[in-house]
Amino acid sequence: PRSEYRGARNFFQIKKYMKTADGAVFQTKDAEDYFRKDLTCSSTIILNPITPKYLGLPPVKERNKTIVNAARLVAFKNQVLLVRAFSIVHEKHPDYDLKIYGPDSGDGTREKILQTIAECHLEGVVHLMGNSDALEKELPQAALFAYSSDYEGLPNSLLEAMAMGLPCVSTDCPCGGPGTLIQNGENGILVPVGDAEALAGGMLALIENPERAAELGRKAAKIAEIASTDRVFEAWQDYLLRVMAGQRNERR
Repeated sequence: PRSEYRGARNFFQIKKYMKTADGAVFQTKDAEDYFRKDLTCSSTIILNPITPKYLGLPPVKERNKTIVNAARLVAFKNQVLLVRAFSIVHEKHPDYDLKIYGPDSGDGTREKILQTIAECHLEGVVHLMGNSDALEKELPQAALFAYSSDYEGLPNSLLEAMAMGLPCVSTDCPCGGPGTLIQNGENGILVPVGDAEALAGGMLALIENPERAAELGRKAAKIAEIASTDRVFEAWQDYLLRVMAGQRNERR
């Protein structure tokens, strides 16, 4: 969001550097559009590379009845919204549970999540799993991956979930990270920010139509074709060579 850009560390230095830069690389179209007025050069969008351990995993034969989320427990990730949305899902499908992976940021979000779990009577159904270095082993069999951020750059955990072939539903939040990765209805589902009923609806659409969920998961996994380490390296190399070629032409 604009407020975050304004408050970012060294924001004015970044704007100054952009006016004299020979090139600029962004993670999302929203970010590129926001800074475009400060650019006097060409720019491009390059995704983060997917950590190799999330690629080439064996196909999942049968999914369990677990919804997963992986994100730091911090206010803007809005897992409180996710718990409220899951409570709607749980009313229709009480055999499903929710596992939230991620470290505590210390900003009080963990306590708010626990309070919401208690208010929704979801003790023993929603689990705070803490941080994990083995998500490639713990997530692939899940029914779906749900992401609830109020704003987000390029979320690595969503990128990794897609690469593992998980059906994904996410808020379509600024700064456009989820919308950069997900084409709504094609390789995942996007829902409005801050809308628990819409987020629940996205999850229910996947739970209640397993064939569609499987198809979205298969298409989501194709993100690896543009975000593998090799492809991202090639994208950086190609862009840097173009920028350098432009500099040489200007000196002639």
